[in-house]
Amino acid sequence: MSTYKIVDLKCPGCGEPSSTSEQTCKYCGRQVIITSFNSVYEMLPQDVNKYVNSYKEVLRDHPEESSIHTSIGMCYLRLRLHEKALESFEKATQYNFDNSETYFYAAVCLLKGKKAYLAPKAIIEKAQEYLNAALTIENRGIYHYFLAYIKYDFYERKFLRITPNYESELKNACVNNVTKEDIRKLFDLLNVDIPNVLNVE
Repeated sequence: MSTYKIVDLKCPGCGEPSSTSEQTCKYCGRQVIITSFNSVYEMLPQDVNKYVNSYKEVLRDHPEESSIHTSIGMCYLRLRLHEKALESFEKATQYNFDNSETYFYAAVCLLKGKKAYLAPKAIIEKAQEYLNAALTIENRGIYHYFLAYIKYDFYERKFLRITPNYESELKNACVNNVTKEDIRKLFDLLNVDIPNVLNVE
């Protein structure tokens, strides 16, 4: 069951008192809770590690705090520790199953920075399951686009049938306003090149 409560913690940036209700620290202005990968994208690894250690302290007393599991997952993803990130995102979904981005990032982690083509079918099916879960919560273009990539790189390139196919997912992505910036960030996360057939105008 999804619940929300305010948890006290120290700002991972400066160590001053804060809480999970605050987006940014009133003392140093840095983010307290990481809610998207953009928040950690420009961070230096040593700063990311400070955030990880701070969040681990919170989880010792509040292991069910989904926002902290999501935040630590973002940090691990920034460090390209895909298995640790996946574990954190999956824990977050146990305590809060209505955050679409948690499922999206879990799907990213499953591919471990490699092409979908190289993944076992069971992993691909799990990634699709997470993306479909994300779409039931929020119909976003980038979720359809990620499915389009998986269905192209794994299914189409191996001459395997799947319905809807990658072309349908690509159309859905465009209808739901996927942007070039969304796509660039996705492939930065995936650590692979954008296939030419998936370029959008």
